[in-house]
Amino acid sequence: MENYSKEQQQQQSLKPLVVMMPSPGKGHVIPLIELYKKLTKNHDLGVTIIIPSNDPPTAEETTMLRNINHIFLPPVPLSDLPSTPKVELLISHTIHHSLPSIRRALQSIASTGRVTAFVVDLFGTEAFDISSELNIPSYIFFTTTAMLLSFLFQLPRWEETPCEFDDSTELIQIPGCVPIHIEDLADGFKDDEILNAMIQHAKRFKLAQGIIENSFLELEPDTIKELQNVKPGRPPIYPVGPLANMVNDQTKLHGNNNDHACLRWLDEQPRGSVLFVCFGSGGTLSSTQIDELALGLEMSEQRFLWVIKSPNDKDSSGSFFNVNNNILNDPLNFLPKGFVERTKGKGLLVSNWAPQAQVLAHESIGGFLTHCGWNSVLESVVNGVPLITWPLYAEQKMNAVLITRDMKVGLRPKIGEEGLVEREEIGIVVKMLMEGEEGKKLRHRMKELKEAAIEVVGENGSSTKQIEDLALMWKKG
Repeated sequence: MENYSKEQQQQQSLKPLVVMMPSPGKGHVIPLIELYKKLTKNHDLGVTIIIPSNDPPTAEETTMLRNINHIFLPPVPLSDLPSTPKVELLISHTIHHSLPSIRRALQSIASTGRVTAFVVDLFGTEAFDISSELNIPSYIFFTTTAMLLSFLFQLPRWEETPCEFDDSTELIQIPGCVPIHIEDLADGFKDDEILNAMIQHAKRFKLAQGIIENSFLELEPDTIKELQNVKPGRPPIYPVGPLANMVNDQTKLHGNNNDHACLRWLDEQPRGSVLFVCFGSGGTLSSTQIDELALGLEMSEQRFLWVIKSPNDKDSSGSFFNVNNNILNDPLNFLPKGFVERTKGKGLLVSNWAPQAQVLAHESIGGFLTHCGWNSVLESVVNGVPLITWPLYAEQKMNAVLITRDMKVGLRPKIGEEGLVEREEIGIVVKMLMEGEEGKKLRHRMKELKEAAIEVVGENGSSTKQIEDLALMWKKG
């Protein structure tokens, strides 16, 4: 170290630290916590998660971050936003107005150690200016599919040749992916304000030292191979997935949620006989669609466990930032008359929340009707549970295409003329998944992906190796 100044020598001797920043929303925080666990358990790295928000932390968030070194940044006001902003704009607004707090947090952490990496997710690229000023290398943690990442690399070209969306049946060609219809693009790409914001984020990707992708080669082989081709302006891609809550036998026996009524109910059901119905922490259905879903589940004659929230006739992401607004006083008062009595014994309704990871790991679960959030998809993969896709918002339609046409582990119900998935269609698709030959094929394919997922996160697995490479690089700093 003789060529270093005294100050540089002191800096080099400090413990390497990594700062990670998710976007607001539970779905963005969960996979980052899983990465945190791997970095702190297996590598000599100090890690801190800083969390922007527009509300004080909830009890659930505080519990989720127990034993995690974290900082909740001061909530930012939403007074200059519309009363019902789109999720993407709300997230971007929160990050933008949190920049002064992000700067203070980074400076404070840097005063205690040697910050060798600042890891943000897709919506956090505006903070790259701060990390650059502080000479901290920046990385992107991409919480969703390699398909969407590949698409976003193409997005800046749309400023020069805008794509017309309305009434179009053209296919979008995404490098390394199956072609998708324009109608299946993430909803935000059809909104000029959101599209412009996403283009600005995509332009900043080249400023990152690397992009950490929450997927793995066997799940999206062609896409990840394409992304790992060296190209100008494209940072190295590190596929580290599946970063998901993997429930092992010890967790099943001693987990904190083992006393949940739904798990006790599942214990009494035949193996592989129950359809789990859940639309994530943010997804909501209209009153009419809830009626159709209830009656469709009844028509299928299959066992089901349904995590049910209050209807929202305006916004399919109605509980993304308003979880408490969907707490049910009476979870049965908006269901079809007689439904609860007629399905008693075969169905169980759970208000607002269930321990999803443990439910999907339960041997009684034979299928999952899901909104296609990527965390939910990965939790299904690691447990070998085939899917019925019911995308609601954000990139979930793109995920549904990936699940059904590329991964081939799910069925997608048709939408009727009134814009609803109708009861007859629901009944047919549920029965097909749970009892039909098509369901058996999907189950076999999902079993193969489960085995691949277990292998890649094992001691010598490819995802484990990618995390080891990152950790070694960050320790050297």
